Amino acid sequence: MLTVTQAGQADVPAVARVLASAFSEDPVMGPLITGRRRDARFRALFEALLRSGARAGMRVDAARDEHGRVVGAATWEPPGRRVTFLQQLPELPAYLRAVGMRGFFAGVRLELALARCRPRAPHWYLAELGVCPDRRGTGVGSALLRSRLATIDAEQYAAYLESSSPRNRSLYRRFGFTATVRITRVPHAEPAGMWRAPRNR
Repeated sequence: MLTVTQAGQADVPAVARVLASAFSEDPVMGPLITGRRRDARFRALFEALLRSGARAGMRVDAARDEHGRVVGAATWEPPGRRVTFLQQLPELPAYLRAVGMRGFFAGVRLELALARCRPRAPHWYLAELGVCPDRRGTGVGSALLRSRLATIDAEQYAAYLESSSPRNRSLYRRFGFTATVRITRVPHAEPAGMWRAPRNR
């Protein structure tokens, strides 16, 4: 049994753990952190990203199991509320501790490559969706998408995301997303931008 609710400040460590476990092996984000204490540094990175996102009004959805444990999470930027450099600036020391100078500049290049492909039309942006390793394939990702897309459809907005793997793209296609752009200049990966048009009432 799953419950999806909007996460609060107290949920940041649990959400960061879920996202870190999901993205540490991702072909796009995984290479940003190498070396010792990699798991802890990924958690620290996502805690910093979540704090930056909160300043921009980012929505964080948490899927909880029957015991209240966070087993999945998704972060969304509402239309017109992109996370800016100024909102990220207070977290710069945390970013550098997590990824190092080399990883930091690789992350900046990655953000620029992704931003170049984002549509200009108003949309909700799915920045991250991750599920605990022991709950993958059990419907957690679908529950997270279904919950937020219900709100997006009621508001008649479009949605956009980047997907780094064919397996993930098959999930998003089931929810109406279509691959619209191949994102280049990303080392070791071929992510695709996926768009979901507004639904008419």
